[in-house]
Amino acid sequence: MFRDAEGGLLCPRGSVVCIGAFDGLHLGHRALVRHAAMRGRELGLPVVALSFEPLPREFFAPDAPPPRLTLPRAKYEGLRGLGADLVGLLRFDAAMAAMAPERFIEAVLVQRLATREVHVGPGFRFGHRRAGDLATLQREGHRHGFVAGEIEPVLLEGERVSSTRIRAALQDGRFDAAARLLGRPYAIGGTVVHGRQLGRKLGYPTANLRFGDKTPPLRGIYASRVHGVGDTPWPAVSSFGTRPTIGGVEPLLEAHLFDFDGDLYGRRIEVEFVARLRDERKFDDLPALVAQMDRDAAQARGILKHPAQRASA
Repeated sequence: MFRDAEGGLLCPRGSVVCIGAFDGLHLGHRALVRHAAMRGRELGLPVVALSFEPLPREFFAPDAPPPRLTLPRAKYEGLRGLGADLVGLLRFDAAMAAMAPERFIEAVLVQRLATREVHVGPGFRFGHRRAGDLATLQREGHRHGFVAGEIEPVLLEGERVSSTRIRAALQDGRFDAAARLLGRPYAIGGTVVHGRQLGRKLGYPTANLRFGDKTPPLRGIYASRVHGVGDTPWPAVSSFGTRPTIGGVEPLLEAHLFDFDGDLYGRRIEVEFVARLRDERKFDDLPALVAQMDRDAAQARGILKHPAQRASA
């Protein structure tokens, strides 16, 4: 993986490049990366997936960053899994934001990657003030000796697959719809960290995941499955929010694994979301919170045991 836009040559024999935000790695992203991977195999060249961290929309809205579908590590691993030999998570900062499209092409595509082909999704824009597009790539490619192309949009139910549609589905608790757009169930991965251990005192020990300023598009209580604990996904009830009953501020994902007895600190897990149970809310006291947690756990167990059962929003 590389982070810098400028530097030494990384692909001396040339490369096939695909570029995108790749937030979610949904069906459209997968089609783009797989197309580039196919072309790389045909040409005998390494395949490079280019993206940005932070995402441009996060850089331009630091105080209210939009929800993230995929965290950087998961994006990197996903791109590699789809066939990218090299992943560039380019550092999006003030210098990158001010970089003219032509300079981006020269610095990254030509000098770093010796690009032979570059592929993008429909409507791709890049460079200062989003001035660059497919036509820019094709014009500059003629100068520098590479070709540029755009894949056809991937449609589902008559509409283009997009991260915006997926975020809306997740925020509404429509996990089946999100899974169809993603091509897999929606899950969030991370390393289990120490919390206040209040859940253990209340009879509901949790595996806690923190996300800093990259907040997923979720808020509430969910029936879930936890991957990375046993041979099969472990049934759980999960909460994502700030824990208002105890005066919490930081968004935190807490997963209570049913009938689990073990130490998960430092373990990397993935929490798959199955159904939304309710909104997060503040309770008058801890006994009232525990009573609701009992109801949440019972409902989640029922949903996970009988997947056709649906939760109320």
